[in-house]
Amino acid sequence: MLKDNMKILEIKQKSQNELHRILAEKQERLRQLRFDLASGKVKNVREIRQIKKDIARILTTLCPVEKFRNAPKAQKETGQNKNKYK
Repeated sequence: MLKDNMKILEIKQKSQNELHRILAEKQERLRQLRFDLASGKVKNVREIRQIKKDIARILTTLCPVEKFRNAPKAQKETGQNKNKYK
């Protein structure tokens, strides 16, 4: 099982494939906790908040890599986004 509170440095050291795997696990755990919360089985409500923060940290780390990969070729070569105010 993963540690509950992941630090940003721990996240940056992991590979993209590992981050995607961890992200899927965290999202599944969040889904399960939401169902348990609705049925009154959750004792530690703070865990939901921590998992949501971990998901946000992972997505923040993954986002620039995927934006760069999907950018047009001209932007990749210069490393700049010409339409930065969109």
